[in-house]
Parts: sequence; C-alpha cells; structure tokens
Amino acid sequence: MTDNNFKFTPQVLVFPIVFVLMMWIVFWAEVRFNLNLGHFGIYPRAIEGLPGIIVSPFIHGNLEHIYNNSLPLLVLLAALSYFYRELALKVVGYGILLSGLITWIIGRESFHIGASGLVYVLVSFIFFKGIITKYYRLVALSLMVILLYGSMVWYVFPDIEKGISWEGHLGGFIAGIFFALYFKTAEYKKLIRYDWEKPDFDPTGDKFLERFDENGNFVNPPPPPEPEEEFPDYPEITYRYVFKERDPASENP
Repeated sequence: MTDNNFKFTPQVLVFPIVFVLMMWIVFWAEVRFNLNLGHFGIYPRAIEGLPGIIVSPFIHGNLEHIYNNSLPLLVLLAALSYFYRELALKVVGYGILLSGLITWIIGRESFHIGASGLVYVLVSFIFFKGIITKYYRLVALSLMVILLYGSMVWYVFPDIEKGISWEGHLGGFIAGIFFALYFKTAEYKKLIRYDWEKPDFDPTGDKFLERFDENGNFVNPPPPPEPEEEFPDYPEITYRYVFKERDPASENP
C-alpha cells in the first residue's frame, strides 16, 4: 500500500457530519419536547442498562457536553475515514460496543451518557495504529492527534473532575489500543518516484552521484580538458605581383 491509497471520498465528510448530526437531533428533541433521556444511558451491571451501550453516545446532558464531543468527533472521524477507510465503520461500531461494555462492567452505579467514550476510542486507535505501522504519514497523524488531544489522557483516571465518566474514557482508551493491535492493515510502502529509491539501483555511472566523495561530501568535478586548436586544411594560395613600367606618353598632360 502506498500514498495512492489515501484518497478523498464523500465518506470522509458525510460520515462525520451524519454521526454528529444524529447527536444534535437527539439533543434537540430532548430540549424541544422536554424529555429526560438520561435514564437510557449505561447503567453498570444491570440488565436494563445494557441497551445504553448502543444509545448512550447519542445522549448528552447539556449544551456544553455535546459541544465538547462534537468538534473532536468531526475531526477524528474524518481522519479515520481518510487514512483508514476500510476500517472506519468497524472501529466506530465495535468501539461503541466494546467501550460501552467495559463501562458497564467497571462503571459506578450511575447512568453514563455521551460520546466521549467513542472520542477516546478514536484518539487511542489513531495514535497507536500509526506508531505500529511506522509509515511516515500515519506517524505524523499520530503526532498531530497527540498534539491536539494528548491532554485527554488525564481524564481516564478517577477523581480528576467530578461529573464525568472516567470509566467510559478508560473503556474507550482500552478499546482503541485493542483495535490498533487486532485490526490489520496492508503493509505501507513509500511511493517510488526516483530511480535512486529503487532497491536494485546501481549508482555506478550516475553523473549526479559522481559529484560526491566516499564520505558524502560534495566535490567539484575536474575541469574539462581544453580542446586542441585545429585549423582546416585550405589549399595553398600563391600570389603573383606583376609590375609594368610606366609609359609617360600615355599619361595626360
């Protein structure tokens, strides 16, 4: 697999927008019709709390809650769809299930809602998968994710901030690591554009490489020899000068 496999498709934009739009539609309906959907969240170790594993990512407590999850999801889902197009749906679908199941097992006895668990799945998967592949573009993506969302790692620990589900964050973080190890991608190879990038390239006779010595230092080539002056062979020319005596009688007076 090379750089040519990274192609922009409608999925890169449509998938994140549709997912986030569904979250906002649920939030709008809850506010518009004065509904309380919080009890549909994940309630740990209770059978009636299992459906919350699927629906909880679309339920949010307030405007700040849904806003804080919307922007990261737009960015991360777009990156996932572009760089891991074939794995995008699997990572999101199984990520919701696995992170929710972990939350259901280890969570406090409270309703856990919000898409932050999925955000942690995406951050964790994109970072560790890029490091595992060692492909320069995916490693750069991993570093970019850490630059933007690296501080989120603190919220997988308890008692960092009240009112947040650190169990959901931890579940998403663990699920992302698992998927990075479990899901396989094709071997990434850098696209060969130049002859010297080929493994069987022979530098002998290469005019450019001749400008470098054995230590890799640039050296000036020796000046070209001056060409010998050559004159064309012309036939020998003989000049004759004929002198006549002056005749005074022929001269005008």
